[in-house]
Amino acid sequence: MSERLIFGQVLGFAGDPFAEGPGAARHERRGAVLVRDGRIAAVGPADDLRAAHPGVAAVEYGEALICAGFVDAHAHYPQTAMIASWGKRLIDWLNSYTFPEEMKFGDPAYVAEIAARYFDLTLSNGTTTACSFCTIHPESVEAFFAEAQVRGVRAVAGKTCMDRNAPEGLRDTATRAYDESRALLEEWHGVDRLSYAITPRFSPTSTPEQLEALGALWAEHPDCPMQTHLSEQVDEVAWVAELFPDARDYLDTYERFGLLRPGGMYGHAIHLTARERARLTEVGAAVVHCPTSNTFIGSGLFDMAGLVRGGPRIGLATDTGGGSSFSMLRTMAAAYEIGQLNGAALHPAELLWLATQGSARALRMEDRIGNLAAGMEADLVVLDLASTPAIAQRAARAEDLWEAIFPTIMMGDDRAVQAVWVGGEPVAIPDG
Repeated sequence: MSERLIFGQVLGFAGDPFAEGPGAARHERRGAVLVRDGRIAAVGPADDLRAAHPGVAAVEYGEALICAGFVDAHAHYPQTAMIASWGKRLIDWLNSYTFPEEMKFGDPAYVAEIAARYFDLTLSNGTTTACSFCTIHPESVEAFFAEAQVRGVRAVAGKTCMDRNAPEGLRDTATRAYDESRALLEEWHGVDRLSYAITPRFSPTSTPEQLEALGALWAEHPDCPMQTHLSEQVDEVAWVAELFPDARDYLDTYERFGLLRPGGMYGHAIHLTARERARLTEVGAAVVHCPTSNTFIGSGLFDMAGLVRGGPRIGLATDTGGGSSFSMLRTMAAAYEIGQLNGAALHPAELLWLATQGSARALRMEDRIGNLAAGMEADLVVLDLASTPAIAQRAARAEDLWEAIFPTIMMGDDRAVQAVWVGGEPVAIPDG
């Protein structure tokens, strides 16, 4: 049996701060986490846990903040090398940058290189669970899962399926999408900490026949998640209406083919109709907020305040490389800024919850990851709340916990990540 006590400031959640306010958080100024065999066995005051477990090896982080590892609910690891590509909106950006890069992912050596780089970057930023689109190449899925497996991280991914409106080298067919997705699913889903996600890129790049085939596959494997994109930009929504003239709205292009139900994750979801909001909520689906991407590509402002009021599950994500940072801290900062533009500032408790428990709920994994609580998998991030001179001088003036944390959310980066634990073990943080 492997046991360790980890000391520092400890922060978890007993509820949803959007519903209950900041009081939903549970903070121990001098706390501890007992890790046993890859799981959290106990969380509480340091003195109490030390007294109850006198012989357990201890790791001391002093004033640093220990919380659940960050959960990135929507990313494109094949876009790692082309992040921060200048000056395009969605459709042109895909054609100019994304599709040429994804053409390279049939090369096993290149795919392995990018997968390793991706996990170096995400772990250095405190992300311990990632949900990623791959490319149409099965090799891209194999490499991503193999790298995640070696590192012990929890990961969700799937072969991106496209059979129209994409370069010839990035198109499959309805039959091939079904067959290759099923083969990958049967090989990887549920192995160690890995989950396969059925992955149509978005309606414009799939024919009705392909969407129907993927809907059939999901019906055959309902325990798998499904990920796609929804209502990211106004011109995209108009394009979908042209391609699917009989559909009631964008969401209906998924719903009519069996691609709307619990376990569905819909990235962006900015320009939703009232019917779409109601249906997403009714079926228990999740939408994923991608704030740095939404501003970088000029997509629009996600309506967090409107959607949290009795709405669908909401996750938070970097959407790299449309998003401009691998850091969930930067992503939280961008979510705050978008909230301000919409007239609804997000509290630091809400931001941290979105980046951990909220995203875990979007993945339907809130019983396993995204919180510091007994029984959860021991994925942790340790944050230095004085990681730069600018942050330190502001945190020194803090009058409460949230004032101390907020400067790190707004100005922090990988320098704030003091340590990362994955599955109850400390990992070497790669140089970012």
